[in-house]
Amino acid sequence: MSQVSVAEAKAQLTRLIQNAEKGEAVHITRRGRPVAVLLSEEEYGRLAAGRPLQGFWEGIQAMRADPEFQPVDFSLEEIAGWRDRGPGRDFAWGS
Repeated sequence: MSQVSVAEAKAQLTRLIQNAEKGEAVHITRRGRPVAVLLSEEEYGRLAAGRPLQGFWEGIQAMRADPEFQPVDFSLEEIAGWRDRGPGRDFAWGS
């Protein structure tokens, strides 16, 4: 893993791309803080395939469509029994 500034990345882009193609992740910084990572297309594709970008509802639908999905079936009484009905803890404002 190498780390270069944005200015260095501009000046050495060809070399950094060659390093990324060889499998080396190149971390790019601005004022010492990481802002980007240069990866090979192969590595990017591997990462993107493992974690497709989707919204929450699309994720729920994909989970339900999975043949391995087993819905959980609890009664409302059982779920209500999970709740702690104790008085809770004391709380004082401004402490």
